[in-house]
Amino acid sequence: MIPHSRPTLDQTDYEAVLDVLKSGHIVQGACVGQLEQTMAAMIGVRGGVAVSSGTAALHLALLSLGIQKGDEVILPSFVCSAPLHAISYTGAVPVIADIDRLTFNIDPRDLSARITPKTKAVIVPHMFGMAADMDEIRSFGIPVIEDCAHSLGSRYKGAFTGSFGDLAMFSFYATKIIATGEGGMVLSSNETLIECIRDLRDYDEKEALKIRYNYKLTDIEASLGFSQLKKLSSFIEIRQKIASLYNREFQASPFRLPFISPDRDHVYYRYVAIHDRAADFIEKMTQAGVSCRRPVFKPLHRYLNLPDHKNTEWVWERAVSIPIYPSLTEDEISKIIDVVKFIARNYHCS
Repeated sequence: MIPHSRPTLDQTDYEAVLDVLKSGHIVQGACVGQLEQTMAAMIGVRGGVAVSSGTAALHLALLSLGIQKGDEVILPSFVCSAPLHAISYTGAVPVIADIDRLTFNIDPRDLSARITPKTKAVIVPHMFGMAADMDEIRSFGIPVIEDCAHSLGSRYKGAFTGSFGDLAMFSFYATKIIATGEGGMVLSSNETLIECIRDLRDYDEKEALKIRYNYKLTDIEASLGFSQLKKLSSFIEIRQKIASLYNREFQASPFRLPFISPDRDHVYYRYVAIHDRAADFIEKMTQAGVSCRRPVFKPLHRYLNLPDHKNTEWVWERAVSIPIYPSLTEDEISKIIDVVKFIARNYHCS
């Protein structure tokens, strides 16, 4: 079975982690600081705070903006449940927006219609590796948290995602674009917000007592992240090459292939196609030894029993995520292409 996703690790990663283990300093330390500084400089912002997960990064980002009980935070339905959990931790009210069928990102028009005097922020995921419509979203004048869990290294009009919002979060989960096992980061050019997050990350040895968290990243994880970050360009190049191959080979298949906007770079964290009978296609691919999945397990409006998310519902019923990651071998890529084309040619998936 070819897995839907897996990390890409090599000898340099093993050695980086081993060096930290040999040093005896395995908790938050110099490696964490090095990863924070390098990420901030690469994205083009003033500062970063590494934390234990992407969800923790979102939670602290919301707290730094003063989000509290009764406030409203807008987010799209077509995303994993992590942003919903982070909002719930603050006591705020999640307001679920619809998406654009073509890009899979939050629909700015639907977002605009959901803004009220209680709206204190919007979380904007760049889904599957392609940026959302940041200019239009920023024009609404509400604080923006970019969710870059899928989009590290992608660009919008020449600048990296993560440099447009008031804050940006990144995830380093095992199968993200770079991996630390678990882990995440908040980036911002607002030094006040960064210092607030840095204070909330760790409760130990503080002069004043208030609610803080144990959201630290370890040097073990950060050493792996820094080693992976050095290979980011090659990771993205491989993903884009595989995507180009898929685009060429699947032209005659019954899919709508991923949309590519001319003013954005797609890093293909996921290769998501639209198929009218997605569930049947996924089942037949699995039977043939290739693990495909729905790219979002369950849209948020379904968890909350909300109506009027027609685009999200349409996409969720048809979206198929086909394996794409740097550690795929040439033989595995060939098998994926052959199986997709065979199923498309011989089955109607009904």
